[in-house]
Amino acid sequence: MVALSVLDLVPVSDGQTPRDALHHAASLAQHAERLGFTRYWVAEHHNMAGIASTATSVVIGYLASQTKTIRVGAGGIMLPNHSPLVIAEQFGTLESLYPGRIDLGLGRAPGTDQRTSRALRVDPQASEHFPQDVLELQALLGPLQEGQVIQAVPGTGLNVPLWILGSSLFGSQLAAMLGLPYAFASHFAPDHLIQALEVYRAKFEPSAQQQKSHAMAGVNVVIADTDAEAQHLFTTLQMRFADMFRGARGFLKPPIANIETYWTPAEKIQASRMLACAFVGSPETVRAGLRGFVERTDLDELMVATAVFDHDARLKSYELLAGLDLR
Repeated sequence: MVALSVLDLVPVSDGQTPRDALHHAASLAQHAERLGFTRYWVAEHHNMAGIASTATSVVIGYLASQTKTIRVGAGGIMLPNHSPLVIAEQFGTLESLYPGRIDLGLGRAPGTDQRTSRALRVDPQASEHFPQDVLELQALLGPLQEGQVIQAVPGTGLNVPLWILGSSLFGSQLAAMLGLPYAFASHFAPDHLIQALEVYRAKFEPSAQQQKSHAMAGVNVVIADTDAEAQHLFTTLQMRFADMFRGARGFLKPPIANIETYWTPAEKIQASRMLACAFVGSPETVRAGLRGFVERTDLDELMVATAVFDHDARLKSYELLAGLDLR
């Protein structure tokens, strides 16, 4: 049976603060743990008022401290924004504090706009060095080698599991070459999902970390008692995607009665394309949709994002999801 995990961007709803969002994330992580979800990931973004997971390593530490068994990690750390040594030290510290529970997903996108990248002091060419940076990070988390001068303390020898994230064939090829698990960002960039999975599986080379391929894909899921209620809740995410095309990345907005009154025809086309891997409706409706998706993709794991305005509705959606038979 396909494993289920949670992707949380720690969204800040209109009228709330990042503190509220972080407390909601802890509540959801505890809820996901009780429901039997495999892992709980947060992602690095910068200069976005509606996302509170900026200091990703700090957030992971907080969530791990509020839970006991669920794996907690990054989905992901945007490695071009950082030196591999710093990330090895941060995640070595997390692994030391919460052994056997930390994941480190790595992406090569900046996770922000060009101006913010400059504020982060990121070299515009840094993403070109992503494969080398992954190898350097992997070495820093591996066993100490004879003559090795630079080491991560803590970090060396802890072998924190690495994942490669992506939305194109580049990431799938890299993950296959390095023998690492692969997570595809189909929750917002689904176009190349099938092709990327095919490439990953065909070219996968076993490694010390991973003997066989392990493919995960992100999906948006909103479940409520009825299709109509779920579609109503989903308008929050539809508005967020429409706002992206307007250059307005604000807070999560409360759902509205009719999304057609909010977006233009062009915004609808663009947002709907990006949300092609969204499964919205009653438990029966979503179960049928997810079963078909899993059959088409033959995934090992689903990483589920549920960005709805009301926290209780979000908790309920994950609870209903955990009860579905996806076999």
